[in-house]
Amino acid sequence: MSAELQHRDPLAGTAPALPAGARPQAGPIAILPRLVERFAEAIESGGGTVAELSNDTRGVVWLAESDSAGLVDVLNSHPQIEWVQLPWAGVEPFAATFATFATRTGLIWTSAKGAYAEPVAEHALALTLATLRRLPLKARTASWARPKEGISLYGLSVVIVGAGGVALEIIRLLSLYRVSITVVRRSQGAVAGAARTVLASELGAVLPDADVVILAAAATRETAHLIGAAELAMMKPTAVLVNIARGSLVDTDALVAALASRTIYGAGLDVTDPEPLPDGHPLWSEPLAIISSHTADTPEMTAPLLAERVRNNVVALLSGDGRFVGVVDTTVGY
Repeated sequence: MSAELQHRDPLAGTAPALPAGARPQAGPIAILPRLVERFAEAIESGGGTVAELSNDTRGVVWLAESDSAGLVDVLNSHPQIEWVQLPWAGVEPFAATFATFATRTGLIWTSAKGAYAEPVAEHALALTLATLRRLPLKARTASWARPKEGISLYGLSVVIVGAGGVALEIIRLLSLYRVSITVVRRSQGAVAGAARTVLASELGAVLPDADVVILAAAATRETAHLIGAAELAMMKPTAVLVNIARGSLVDTDALVAALASRTIYGAGLDVTDPEPLPDGHPLWSEPLAIISSHTADTPEMTAPLLAERVRNNVVALLSGDGRFVGVVDTTVGY
C-alpha cells in the first residue's frame, strides 16, 4: 500500500479467484484516453507494463468519467482486450457500453466500487449528525437561536439501503453510537453488524420505525425514485434522510414537498437529481436541508485509492488467478 494512501480499500485481498476458463490473458496495459503518471506507476508497481494501445494490449485503464462511445471504439478495434478498469464506483454512464459487448466472452469489467468506502462513509456520518443536530438551520441563523433543537444519534434506529463496501463501512462507524441497524438489500443474506437484513421489497415495512435512513445503493432501474412521496410519508417527522449514493434514488419534488411540510426532520444530500442542482432550486433555500455538492470523495481522496485498485487488479491479471477486485456484474449494473 502506498505511503500516501490515507484510506484503505476494504475489498482488497477479498476477491475470489475466477474459474480457470474465465481468466484474461496477461499482456501490456494501456491508460486511456490519456496517460496519467500516477496510474502508470500503479501498473508498474503491480508488475505490469504500460504501453500505447496496440494489437498486443490486453488491459485498459479507462480514466474518462463517461465517454462511453470512445471506449466502445477502443474495444471494437481491439477485440483482444480482456480487462477494463473503470474509474468510479458508479458505472451507470457505461450502461450502453455493457450492452454493446454483452455477448463478448472473456471481457472482465472492474470498477472502483468499495474502494472509496471510507471517505464516503465518513461523509454519510457527517451528514447524519448535521441533520439530526439541525446544523443546516443553525448555520443560516444570524442571531442567537431559541428554542434549543437537535436529536442525538446514540441509540437510534438506522436503516441503510445497500449492502456494498460503503454500507459496511457506515455500519462500522455507527457501531460507536449503539444504534440498531437494518440493512435493505436486493439479495438474500445477513450483513455483519446489522441487527436485521431485509429485501428491497420490504423497505416500506422498515421505514416507519427508522430515525435515520441512509441511501448507499447503486443507481439502477430498480432503485430509481426508491424514495418518493409514499416512502417519505411513511417516515417519522423526527426522521432524517441521507443520500450519499446517487440523486436518482430520490424523487426530488417529493423531497422538497416533504421538507416544506415538515413531514421529515431534515435531509443531508451529497447527490441530487438533477446534478448539478440548478441555482435557485428550492432545496438550496430549504433550511432543513444540507447539500454538499457531491464531495463525499474528493479527487485528493480517490486518486490514491483508484491507483491502489489498479495495482491490485494488475496483480490479478498477471498472476493468472484472476482475483480481480470490484468486478462489475453488467446484468445488474454495478
